[in-house]
Amino acid sequence: MKLGSKRGIAALALVVLLGIGVTGCQSGSHHGGSAAAEPVELPPLSEITPLEDPTAYEGPTTALVGGPSIPPLAEEPEQQLPATVTSHDNSGDTEVTVTDNSRIVPLSLSGSIGELVYAFGLADRIVGRDISTSFPGSDDIPVVTKDGHSIDAEGVLALNPSLIITDGSIGPTDVVLQLREAGIPVVTVDRAVDAEGSFATAQQVADALGVGAAAPDLIDSLGQAIADKEAEVQRLLPADESKLPRVAFLYVRGTAGVFYLFGEGSGIDSLIRSVGAVDVAAEIGWVGEKPMTEEALIAMNPDIIIVMTKGLESAGGVDGLLQAQPSIALTEAGQHRRIIDVDDSVLFAGGTRIPDVIDGLARAIYAPDSL
Repeated sequence: MKLGSKRGIAALALVVLLGIGVTGCQSGSHHGGSAAAEPVELPPLSEITPLEDPTAYEGPTTALVGGPSIPPLAEEPEQQLPATVTSHDNSGDTEVTVTDNSRIVPLSLSGSIGELVYAFGLADRIVGRDISTSFPGSDDIPVVTKDGHSIDAEGVLALNPSLIITDGSIGPTDVVLQLREAGIPVVTVDRAVDAEGSFATAQQVADALGVGAAAPDLIDSLGQAIADKEAEVQRLLPADESKLPRVAFLYVRGTAGVFYLFGEGSGIDSLIRSVGAVDVAAEIGWVGEKPMTEEALIAMNPDIIIVMTKGLESAGGVDGLLQAQPSIALTEAGQHRRIIDVDDSVLFAGGTRIPDVIDGLARAIYAPDSL
């Protein structure tokens, strides 16, 4: 997986603007803007039987994404406070000094910031969370976001936080600035959508927490977990390379008539490579995130189309999607109804969820009957 680009970040910004809200057993669950469902215990990838020809499978599949499967640090890291760090605000970089991390509110659309705080062993200091943050014990922490992607400023202030860490994916921006003006240190870190971006974000979160020296070990663990998961996926690939599925990602908001194809640099390209599939957007040089055209989709002719769960629901399910965009029915994916939906909040989560997303996509693509 390669270094994330500004286009990857733009992809997630687009998602917000358009209104969307490892080894061993993998625990699958849904986190789409409400309390997580009960985990579903799934066998390790090494124990499932893959399809002989994943391009011939028929019918839709919902990918189950568990985790975070990266365990927290065994010992609470040594803290160095006060810490002066650079906050990457939309309006430009600014220095923020953190003197106290005893009451933390991590905020991100995907929940990845809260999960990084958990991974650094400081979950007991989280006093408020976004609706997507999910780790053991998180259900007891008050939620401070409305509709999944809007900050409840009064709710945050009522928690008397000593530190807010955000990746900028939850707003409105002026509300975040008001919280800083109220005297709360607010640190904006880069948003992670792929491995390299997640490593940088993990270091920034650690620095804001005053535990920067602990980041390299966690980053090494995450990198190894991603590599291990990619190696596990390799055994699921069909022996005949001509049967490797051709995959495209379609961002859908059916109620608004919005259909975007995501290509190189969007973040989905890294995931497609990690699961060993063929990225059809890359084949035709589709870069970034652009409105779908019938000609482009037909030219791509994917065997599988990946969508977000809420997006598929907004289009009226698979039948509604095919009716809204008849060109999809002209592709192999449409003819086989081979639509894979993934929870909105985790598909581009980055951070500690990357191995889990790879796992969930691999099951849905190569062994859908195992779900």
